[in-house]
Amino acid sequence: MRIPMLIIGGGIGGMSAALALAQAGFPVHVVEQGSDFTEIGAGIQLAPNAVRILDGLGLLPEINEIAVRPRSLVFLDIDTADRLATVDLAEPFVHRYGYSYAVLHRGDLLDVLLAACRADDRIVLEPNKRVTAVVDQHDRARVEFADGTSYECDAVVGADGLWSKTRRLVSDDQPICSAYVAYRGAVPIDELPIPVDDDAEIIWIGPNKHLVQYPIRGGELYNQVAVFRSDRYRPGMGGDGDWGTPDELDDHFGTACEQVRSSVTLFKRERRWPMYDRAPIDNWTTGRITLLGDAAHPMLQYLAQGACQAIEDADSLAKYMLKHQSDVSEAFASYQQDRLPRTGQIQRVARAWGEIWHATDSIVPALRNRVFARSSAEHYRDLDWLYQAEVV
Repeated sequence: MRIPMLIIGGGIGGMSAALALAQAGFPVHVVEQGSDFTEIGAGIQLAPNAVRILDGLGLLPEINEIAVRPRSLVFLDIDTADRLATVDLAEPFVHRYGYSYAVLHRGDLLDVLLAACRADDRIVLEPNKRVTAVVDQHDRARVEFADGTSYECDAVVGADGLWSKTRRLVSDDQPICSAYVAYRGAVPIDELPIPVDDDAEIIWIGPNKHLVQYPIRGGELYNQVAVFRSDRYRPGMGGDGDWGTPDELDDHFGTACEQVRSSVTLFKRERRWPMYDRAPIDNWTTGRITLLGDAAHPMLQYLAQGACQAIEDADSLAKYMLKHQSDVSEAFASYQQDRLPRTGQIQRVARAWGEIWHATDSIVPALRNRVFARSSAEHYRDLDWLYQAEVV
């Protein structure tokens, strides 16, 4: 079976790419290894750079119905509860970037994208298609599946995540474990043992750990992410080793302030998320195959840009496919030339932010807190390079 444009992976990046390409006039076929198009996890943060693109795809009314827009971002010391800085996300922020900062449930965002894709007859969605091989044949690509079928494709986009099979065609690198692990979950806001500010996103930071909290689903749920560096992790252990366990979670957060300790008791303990990224690479493309999202540039979460950058990828890819029309090689070359510098910078900055948040020495935290104390409510201006619209 011949497929003009195949996207491997039906997550947020793959769905965004399918919708952007279809709206640019290209028929798209999306395959997903799962039995349904779903997202695991709870909250997701969308900065103005991503919301701007989703608006361009016509999704802002649906996003508005499900998103919460915090009016401030508050940093606190995880051990003392001292307020370090407050960033204004209200009217001045929206005026500067044209869009608000939004937080929502990952599944809700995927549902919006999925509904839009299903409503577009240029998009075919096919679950239960586990990829076993992607073969570059220069003038076309062949994708093979566990069910014994295969597709011949004019173009393939690997949006197959951190452990991408498609990436193996351009790099033999492996994901890098940071030794940090995350516990995630959302609880009904009326079940919280302590009052919370439902107009704020809260980030508690301290030595080798942090906790992020914000409301989602119109304020019905409170999303929490607790992250800590495992003392048991050793290089090469991988995600399935005996590290980052619930008892370590309790040990690390046991020295935190009372509000944090109370919050951590609410986590379900049956699943943890080891935190990985990869080093930036200088090529995502071979023949008629390219990468998108975490398959191309997995990043640590400290800038909250993983999904945002996948959405930017989708917009850029569609733009260059439209510009170069049937010349896939030119389109893919222009796409990665556009995206490589920006995503590589974000990968590196995200790592650095994590080191600053989690510093354990006596100097870096003191300097960090002094900078925070002297910052204004418009501290977000430091991220103009990330949030502002591209000047054409």
